[in-house]
Amino acid sequence: MRELRGDLSPAEFATVIRRAAREIGEHVSCDARYIGRVEAGEIRCPNYAYERVFRHLWPDRTLEDLGFAPRTAVRRRPPARRTQPADLLLTTPLLSVPLPGVPLPPSPPPDEENDDVRRRTFLTGPPTALAAALGLDGPPQAAPPRAVGPVPVPRRIGAADVRLVEQAVRDIRLADDVHGADALFERAGQSLRHAYLLLNECDYTAETERRLNASAGELAISVGWLAHDSNRLADARSFYAEALATARMSNDTALEAHVFCNSAFLARDAGRPREALRAAQAGQSAARRLDSDRLLSLLAMREAGGWALLRDRAACERALTRAYTLFDRGESEADPEWMSFYGEAEIAGLEAQCWAALGEWDLASSRAGLATALQQPHFVRNRALYTAELAHDRLGRGDLLGAVEHGSAAVALLDQVRSARIRGMLRATADRLRPHRAVGEVRVFLAGYDRARAAA
Repeated sequence: MRELRGDLSPAEFATVIRRAAREIGEHVSCDARYIGRVEAGEIRCPNYAYERVFRHLWPDRTLEDLGFAPRTAVRRRPPARRTQPADLLLTTPLLSVPLPGVPLPPSPPPDEENDDVRRRTFLTGPPTALAAALGLDGPPQAAPPRAVGPVPVPRRIGAADVRLVEQAVRDIRLADDVHGADALFERAGQSLRHAYLLLNECDYTAETERRLNASAGELAISVGWLAHDSNRLADARSFYAEALATARMSNDTALEAHVFCNSAFLARDAGRPREALRAAQAGQSAARRLDSDRLLSLLAMREAGGWALLRDRAACERALTRAYTLFDRGESEADPEWMSFYGEAEIAGLEAQCWAALGEWDLASSRAGLATALQQPHFVRNRALYTAELAHDRLGRGDLLGAVEHGSAAVALLDQVRSARIRGMLRATADRLRPHRAVGEVRVFLAGYDRARAAA
C-alpha cells in the first residue's frame, strides 16, 4: 500500500480511495489516520467495505498482494459454509453468510472491524433472534387490552445500530449493481423487518430517530427496487408506499423525492404512464428544496418516460431537454448517495427507452449503443440491461443481425446477473426473432438463448 501511494500524501491518498468508493456506491470514512494505520500494520485486514473499494481500485491484486493478512487468519474462525454461488459470496458476504447464533453485543464505540460481525447478524439473522438480542420478547405483536406482568423495557440503541441499517442499504445496492435483484430480494426484506423492529420497539435519542427513519425508508426503497427488478411489481408498489409513509411521518423531503423517483419508474414499467407523470412531477416538487441538479435531472427523465408512453413527443422532448440541462450542471455535495448510478451511461439509456416508446428506433439504437459503451464494468446488471435494450432497439429497426449480436452479448451475462426484468426483455426479443429462425445467425442465437433459459 505504501508503494501504491507513491508521492501522494496520506490525505491525498485517502481522497483517491474515497473517490473510488463513490464510483461503486460505497461509503468509507478514509482519512490520513486510516492510511497511517494500514501502513503501520495496525489494520491486519480491512473490513468488507474497504475490501470492495480496494478490489475496484486494484482489480488485479488480492488483499495479500496489498500487504494484508487473510481474513480467516485475522478472525480465527473457519470459513462459513457456502449456501450461495461462490461469485455472489465473494462480493456480498454480509448478505450470504448466516450467523443466527451470534447475538448483538451492547453498542460499542465506533469500530469498523467489530461492526462487520454485527452487520452479519443484522443482515442474516431472523427477526426473532434480533429481538432476543435486543432484550425484547420477539417481533412486534398487537398490544393486549391490559398489561399482564412486567413490561420489558426496550433496549436503548444508538449510532452503532443505525450504522447497521445504513450499511445494509449500501451493501444491497452494491450487490444489485453486480448481480441483479432475484438472489437478494428475500434477504433484503428480512433486513427491512429488522430495521422497523429497531424503529418500533427500541428507545433512542431524537437524532438517532431521524437517522433511523431515513435509513429504514431508504432500505424500504431498496427492497422495493429489488421487487421491481424481480418483476414483483405489486410488492414493489407496497414497499414504496411504506417508504413514502415513513418519509411523510418524519418530514424527510429527500426520502420523499427518492420514493417518487422510484415510483415513477415502476409506474412506467407497469404501463401506467399518467401515474408515472404524477409521481415524477411530485418528486420534482420535493427535490426543488434539496439543491441537487442531478436529482432534478433524473426526475425530469422519469417524466420524459411517462410522456413517451403517452406518445406525446413534444412534451417528452421538453422534459429531455430539461433533464440534460440540469445534468450538465454537474455533480454537487447535495446529490444523494443513492444516485451514484446516474451518470452519462444511465441518462443515455433512459433516453433510449423514451425513443423506443415513441417508435424512433434509429435514435433509440444510437442512445442505447452509447449507454452500453459508457457503462463502467463493475455495473454488471446495467451492462446486461443496456445490451438487452440495444438488441430490442436494433430489432425495432428491422436489423436482425444487430439484434442477434447484442442479444447474444446480453445472454452471455445472464450467468452473472439475476434479474427477471432483464430476462423478460430478452425473452420478448427472442420471441420476436423466432419467426426468422430460417436465418442461420438467428437460429444460433435462439439455441443459445434457450440453453441459457433452461439452465437458469
